[in-house]
Order: sequence, then C-alpha cells, then structure tokens
Amino acid sequence: MTTNKTVRLGIIGMGNMGTSHAKNIIDGKIPNLELAAIADQNPERLEKFKDITHFSEGMDLIQSGTVDAVLVATPHYSHTTLGIASLEAGLHTLVEKPISVHKEDCERLIAAWKDEKLVFSAMFNQRTDPAYRKVKSLIESGELGSVERINWIITDWYRTENYYTSGGWRATWGGEGGGVLLNQCPHNLDLLQWIFGMPSKVTANCQFGRFHNIEVEDAVTAMLEYPNGATGVFITTTGEAPGTNRLEIACERGKIVVENGKLHFTRTEQLVSEHSKTATNGFQKPGVWNVEIPLPEGNGEQHNGILKNFTNAILEGEALIAPAGEGIHSVELANAMLFSAFEKSPVELPLDGAAYARVLKAKIENSTYVKPEIKGGKVEELSW
Repeated sequence: MTTNKTVRLGIIGMGNMGTSHAKNIIDGKIPNLELAAIADQNPERLEKFKDITHFSEGMDLIQSGTVDAVLVATPHYSHTTLGIASLEAGLHTLVEKPISVHKEDCERLIAAWKDEKLVFSAMFNQRTDPAYRKVKSLIESGELGSVERINWIITDWYRTENYYTSGGWRATWGGEGGGVLLNQCPHNLDLLQWIFGMPSKVTANCQFGRFHNIEVEDAVTAMLEYPNGATGVFITTTGEAPGTNRLEIACERGKIVVENGKLHFTRTEQLVSEHSKTATNGFQKPGVWNVEIPLPEGNGEQHNGILKNFTNAILEGEALIAPAGEGIHSVELANAMLFSAFEKSPVELPLDGAAYARVLKAKIENSTYVKPEIKGGKVEELSW
C-alpha cells in the first residue's frame, strides 16, 4: 500500500492489449491511475503516444524510476522474465494472461514475489462477469449441493488465417507456446478452476492446425475427472463460426446454464440423491422450478475492473480479484491438456512441470514449421 494518491503505471508491450489499456487510462476510465511510461521494441507503436515517456526495452522502463507499477502485455514467454524483473525492482506488477507459458515458469515467476507489500495481480478480467461470479457464490453457499458434471462448450473464439499471419510470434511453439489454450482460453480455464477447483485427471484430444496453417492446437476436446467423482467436458476451437459459449452444470439441486449473458437455474424440489433413494416409481423425476436468476446489465467491468482493482489494492489495500499466484492453475490445465494429447494418455494432476517443460522445449527445437507470408496488413514481428 502506498500513501500517494496516484499510481504511476508503465505498460510493457504496446500491441493490441497494451494499446487498449493505455487508451482507457488516458481517457480517465481508471481513477487514480496515471500512464507514466510505455515500452515496445517497435517504434511505430510508441509514436501513437508521443506525450508519454517511452522506452524501446521493457527492462529500461523497469529500471527507470518513472513508475510505481508495471503491466506486462508482451508475447507470452517474456511474461516470466519481465514479471520477475519488475518484482525484483520493487514494483507492483500486473501480468496479462497467461502469466507464463508453462507451469515451471509460473513457479519461477511466483517465487520472485518475495515482498508481500507489492501488489501482484493477473489480468483475468472475466472474473468480473456477474454470471460467473453468481455461479461461484451459489456453489460456495451450498445452494446447489455437490457438483456432479460440468460441460463447457466455448467455441466462439473464431479467428481467421489473417489473424495468425499478422504476428510473427503467433501460433508457434517458440513464440506463443501453444494455440487456443494459451491465447484465448486462459480466461475460461481460469474460471473453470476458480469456480470448480482443479481436476485430478485430464484426458484430451488436441488437433494441431486443423482449421489453420499453424503448428499449434486450434481445436480441443478434453475430459476432466474431479476428486469427488464429478466429471467435466471442455470443448474449444478457433475454427468454428458462429460458435457457442454455454456452461452447463449438473448438481444435486438441478442444473445451471450460463449462456447469452443469462443464468438459468432449473432447481429440483428435492436433492436428486434423496429423490433417487425415496421415490416409489422407477421413472419418476423430481419436480422442478424454472428460475431466471437476475444479473446486472452488461458483463462486468472486465479489463477496466481489473485495472481499478489493481490500483485500489495499491492505494487502499483492496483485496485482489485475480491474484497472480492463482494464474498457475489455468496454465497447468492448458499444459495438462497438451501433454495428454502429446502422450495420447490421461495426465494426473498435479502436473509434472519439469517433464512438460522438456517436451515443450523439444517441440520448439524440432519444429520445421515455416510461417506463411502475410496477406494484407503488416506483420507484428516477435519481440522481447
């Protein structure tokens, strides 16, 4: 916590997300947060913000003394190195998703957080969504009874071929460390573990370059097994349109569906387990109430909500919505799904992070993939 009334923030990485955050801060959407410096190795990106102190290297920004806090929004692998450098420099640190590419790097980054006075957060903006927050509170309150099955179809992450050719680092083992699981789905994987906890076993079918000319996964179907016997299915892709985003939860007290910004609860009048034991008819089902659970308008404050929370945590000690240490869980889930696909077998959790890191390193070293020429627009080369 600081006694200053304003937090001076430096953003490292002025690509799509870094630029978006910068504009929101400059427009005054985050009270008490000042954009004090930016860094990017591409000078054209810096030109858009001529009035802001800028650096060509993130490490120079970190050592400059011009900021109190850093937001790391660079390609994935440098989240670890820049995050560690920021923490070691005594700066409050906010890391874009995923916090690292693989579990072993997550552990290195989290271990660098030695001063608990420093606020260390992750950009898991979907934790601000009222629907997911309500589901989490219903489960924690015991209202739903035990969760028995989870199905999440999250296939509205559609991306075109142009998207993948627009960045030299995109969709490669060496540049991004994965595909849909490491780029789009960290949010969903974070929500999955945030709401339901971590599974004990993962079995996944990952398809590599099924819909696009890429070397990493763009379609995934995974089965999850939980310690209490519950099961889950997680399906995602960047190759399907218009796609679906439907989370269905079967529990002792009925069924919850989150879809199209609505939360519908089909509540059984009796616990399903009790009804099964006491019913006198073999085909009788428990009576139900159809409940539309009201939610606030919109989908929460999303990225701005995390930035506000990060700022308030620094200035006022507000509890974090997304502590960075929790970011290891979504990375572990993504790694386990890929590992299962590589090995063509189930993977027990906790994941052996070192074993996965060795497999990923081999993927990088043995890659023969050549990214196609960009068609239209301008390629964003790999930086950092």
